[in-house]
Amino acid sequence: MPADVNKDRPRVCDYEGSDYQARFWDQGERAYEDEVEAIALVRLLPPGGRLILEVGAGAGRNTPRYVGFDRVVLMDYSITQLRHAQERLGRSDKFIYVAADVYRLPFVPGLFDAATMIRVLHHMEDAPQALAQIREALQPGAAFILEYANKQNLKAILRYLLRRQDWSPFTLEPVEFVEINFDFHPKAVRQWLEALNFKIQRQLTVSHFRLDLLKRLVPHKLLVGLDSILQISGNWWQLTPSVFVRAQAVGDAPVVRSSAFFRCPECRCELDENSRETLECASCGSQWAVQDGIYNFREPVK
Repeated sequence: MPADVNKDRPRVCDYEGSDYQARFWDQGERAYEDEVEAIALVRLLPPGGRLILEVGAGAGRNTPRYVGFDRVVLMDYSITQLRHAQERLGRSDKFIYVAADVYRLPFVPGLFDAATMIRVLHHMEDAPQALAQIREALQPGAAFILEYANKQNLKAILRYLLRRQDWSPFTLEPVEFVEINFDFHPKAVRQWLEALNFKIQRQLTVSHFRLDLLKRLVPHKLLVGLDSILQISGNWWQLTPSVFVRAQAVGDAPVVRSSAFFRCPECRCELDENSRETLECASCGSQWAVQDGIYNFREPVK
């Protein structure tokens, strides 16, 4: 549901209080979607690294798949989802839990050597602005794995040609099919990434058989195997409901203080981690809470 944030900012989809992980994934008969997405991630992720940012981590469904990274920052707008992730993954130095608005990321520039954004972009009212924030947080050469909901999927094309939907899957503008749920044209996503100094390296088409009837009638392993084979067609055409992209951050390295990790979302100044309960910005005076192992950058305490 839409979050109650500053009216000057894009709307935010807030999963606070939701049982999304249990209802949609654990009990929602989506083992096929989960497995084919895991295959795509394995194909696109670098073998390892120092620090990876997981944007829209939710309850940590994909987090165990980042085994090659020393530390993982799980960032989500919902504190509820991050608590679910803590229950699944535990608290350790490997995992850093951060509640924040993707349009105002609380990280110093160039902090991460990789980032992922899986099943999140479709909630972005201003996708280029969100992608710009992620690009700023990445080092040059960093890998960015992005998944997006494809407007130009085969089902949408057929529905449009049969006059069963009004919007065209061939135009570049996003379509909001449900409140704060958007489908994007592959060309538009590529243009946004390239304009933000990302070099696209590979595309995979995922969930070719996302139909309940097929999932009931065709053996699960066969569907997953066929999807795995067809994923490699993504560099040539994109007709599936889900598309994965691996892009590399290019350009000059930002100048940052080596000891800095967080920055203030209000004034963008670096923060000193001098307290276990709050982080206070020496520049603007904003205070940010640290609650039960979760850094809360949604709104300042004062």
